[in-house]
Amino acid sequence: MIGKSAAFLKMTALIARIADCDAPVLLEGETGTGKELAARAIHCQGQRRNQPFVPVNCGAIPDLLIENELFGHRKGAFTDARSDQLGLIAQADSGTLFFDEVDALSPKGQVALLRFLQDQHYRPLGETREQAVDVRIVAASNANLSQLAEVGQFRMDLLYRLKILFLKAPPLRERSGDPVLLAEHFVRTCSQRFGQPRKFFHPDTLEWFAAYSWPGNIRELENLVYREYLLTDGPMIQIHPDDPQQKDRRQLMDRRQLFMDELNYAAAKARIVEDFEKKFLVRVMTKAKGNVTQAATLAGTERRHLGKLIKKLGIEKSGYYA
Repeated sequence: MIGKSAAFLKMTALIARIADCDAPVLLEGETGTGKELAARAIHCQGQRRNQPFVPVNCGAIPDLLIENELFGHRKGAFTDARSDQLGLIAQADSGTLFFDEVDALSPKGQVALLRFLQDQHYRPLGETREQAVDVRIVAASNANLSQLAEVGQFRMDLLYRLKILFLKAPPLRERSGDPVLLAEHFVRTCSQRFGQPRKFFHPDTLEWFAAYSWPGNIRELENLVYREYLLTDGPMIQIHPDDPQQKDRRQLMDRRQLFMDELNYAAAKARIVEDFEKKFLVRVMTKAKGNVTQAATLAGTERRHLGKLIKKLGIEKSGYYA
């Protein structure tokens, strides 16, 4: 973890205090702000530092497999259970169990986790007796779980179990001076990883790093540095913020952040779908030079359906197409 800003130092000081308290922790923050790094720092500075740190990507576990992934199973528990399998909870015994994207858990997954958190007892699939473990729980979310709980999209009782201690990872735009420090760290990492000579940033690029809002946070900065390092032939890396590709990329990141800020799942999905539909239809209509029938043929849909979409999205049938 690298930084010297007031927001960063405040976060690291809180991490040190939280690490000494062996209680559940909830981390919240925008995507790319380093929540997993913060979780690992809590683990490594705590009493369980020599025990396992087991991350669980809640958004990647299918609903039907959630109990099997968490609790494991015994041989013969179901058709393909040819041997015993430890669940993630058992693997984390005596250590830390990190639930990343905990807001992505389905209602069934939330119930399973809540039941386990009540006394840290669980029963593997196909087992008749309960088993006990001793793990520290750290959970992370891109969304505000309190707001999700208020609208019924996250269990309030589970929130109370997870939010004993709380840490909010600050976005990079609030960490004055840190983007430059991180960029210089990433370029050194590139040099070591790819075995290439050390490269340096043009002063104008460093000024832009300091002024840019970084909607994708540290992950966006890291990806940008890696790409520019690999594509720059000379020793000096110079990024032109007015370059069309950079503008398109920043607009895309701004749209993604806008969608992430929408806490209601259905509303966020609708906005993403509408954004896709509008861009797709503009491209198809441009190709068809404003001819709806030809555009429908290109899109592989009925003219009536395409016409309804055009009307719904407010797309002009003529005037924008060469």
